[in-house]
Amino acid sequence: MTSPTIDLRSDTVTRPTPAMLDAMAKAPVGDDVYGEDPTVNRLEGLAAEMLGKEAAVFVPSGTMGNLISVLAHCGRGDEVILGDLAHIYLYEQGGSAALGGVHPRSVPTQPDGTLRFDDIENAIRGDNEHFPISRLLAVENTHNRCGGRALPVEYMDAAGQLAHKHGLKFHVDGARLWNAAVALNVSPDRLAKEADSLSLCLSKGLAAPVGSVVVGDKEFIRKARRMRKAVGGGMRQAGVIAAAGIVAMTEMVERLADDHANARRLAEGLNRLDGISIDPETVQTDIVIFDLDREDITPANLSAGLRGHGVLLNPIGGKRLRAVTNYHISEADIDRTIQAFGAVLEAGAQVTDKKVFTYG
Repeated sequence: MTSPTIDLRSDTVTRPTPAMLDAMAKAPVGDDVYGEDPTVNRLEGLAAEMLGKEAAVFVPSGTMGNLISVLAHCGRGDEVILGDLAHIYLYEQGGSAALGGVHPRSVPTQPDGTLRFDDIENAIRGDNEHFPISRLLAVENTHNRCGGRALPVEYMDAAGQLAHKHGLKFHVDGARLWNAAVALNVSPDRLAKEADSLSLCLSKGLAAPVGSVVVGDKEFIRKARRMRKAVGGGMRQAGVIAAAGIVAMTEMVERLADDHANARRLAEGLNRLDGISIDPETVQTDIVIFDLDREDITPANLSAGLRGHGVLLNPIGGKRLRAVTNYHISEADIDRTIQAFGAVLEAGAQVTDKKVFTYG
């Protein structure tokens, strides 16, 4: 019998749980654009409460959540300061610039996902007619391209305070903030204390089929809801999907610790293999990024070879590859994955090249 595929491409590949499917089938619904969907209203109220904010708005995706947040904070010609490895900067098609005329000012992202405060302060524009107006600082927690590193409470507080000192708003791309909270053993609202807005995904490690929430104060959410409508995010009987999001937030957060443990198990196994370079101590959450140190095999070769063993993961540029644990991955799957790596590395470049790409 063929073994099930082990899909480590992203935590976006999670499928809804039986409890989610049941909740979706039974969800009371209404027209959300009129504010009449009781399930969406319940989801938004729950999200605002969990993050310690006044209000929330439900959106189809994390990219839309980040976009409407930037557009609500900034006008045309204004500037957002963010890291050069930020998801907003690299992987969201320049939406804030293309649709809102908001200028991105990037500063170097540090290996742990933080931005140096000196770099931020040096990037903030003075009052000069030659410059765009700096309106917003954005950080990402956890940080995707830095291996799922969790930005600690002390950093989040200091970053928000720095932004506010200079009259900027502070936005958090919290697609995996739930992972950060679990990894740091703090509540999500504590990480969100200084943030003026956060975008949080329900469809990654929490396993909902679709959706994100944006939280902030009532006036910000009023503006964000207008921006949601402008970019086509107004939904009707959205309670059908919001119901899964409620289950995600009430039943799936604490179990993220299992994903983190499996990621660490994978990192430790890969560290024992010749040709793989990784420091397991840097793996805090569900993302494992590692380097292939072999001249006879490319990352695409390795990915294709693993596919032949029923293991899916993708290169992310240069010699680097990424694996992401999720709800469907067990300890046994991790052990099987490590064995597959050993077999493919021993075979070397005899596997077929295959072009692949991932970002989520």
